[in-house]
Amino acid sequence: MGGSPRDATPARIETEKNSINTSGSRRRFLGSAVASLTAFLGWKSAGKDSTAGGFELRPPGALSEKDFLEACVRCFRCAEACPNDCIRFHGLGKGLRKAFTPFIEARERGCILCGECAKACPSGALVPFQATRDGWLASVKMGTARVNKSMCYSYNGRTCGVCYRACPLAGQAMTIGVFETPIVHPEACVGCGLCEQSCVHVPQAIRVIPEPSEA
Repeated sequence: MGGSPRDATPARIETEKNSINTSGSRRRFLGSAVASLTAFLGWKSAGKDSTAGGFELRPPGALSEKDFLEACVRCFRCAEACPNDCIRFHGLGKGLRKAFTPFIEARERGCILCGECAKACPSGALVPFQATRDGWLASVKMGTARVNKSMCYSYNGRTCGVCYRACPLAGQAMTIGVFETPIVHPEACVGCGLCEQSCVHVPQAIRVIPEPSEA
């Protein structure tokens, strides 16, 4: 039988409330501890998972992929400093090792190589560089542009040339031939992605291939 209404004294009600609160606190603590342990184990094992490798178009001035992942503190300051709004962040779908790290989707918006993201980086994951032709050539290597000649209008008799005009290192990283056919010079291409963004062919006839991961 249940207790009578007289059993529901203020002292008893307070005792039961404290018991419920204590139990809830324990559950929250244990849940948090389990989540933290799971995240830690996932982080440690991510380096052994082949899906954690791959290719990333990192912001300019980035360290090698392995060093970048160790140095990046996921503070989002690079994106806050970017005047071109071209920096995005990976979600948990890329694995804990890469989650919340910055990358650039060149087709959506290329990098203007202003260097503000590297200046804002507090951990050294992005190394500052001079925002000049010489500075880009000396310190930036995000990837290398590659032309699909079977899709490129200029290689199929229709003059285009928009990728050449978008290139910040035109004349060095890219030159043009007959019908403004783009010719990429890998040793000078820094992989900013502005050529890929500007390409009028759908899908794009020129793409930036990011520097390969060392994972």
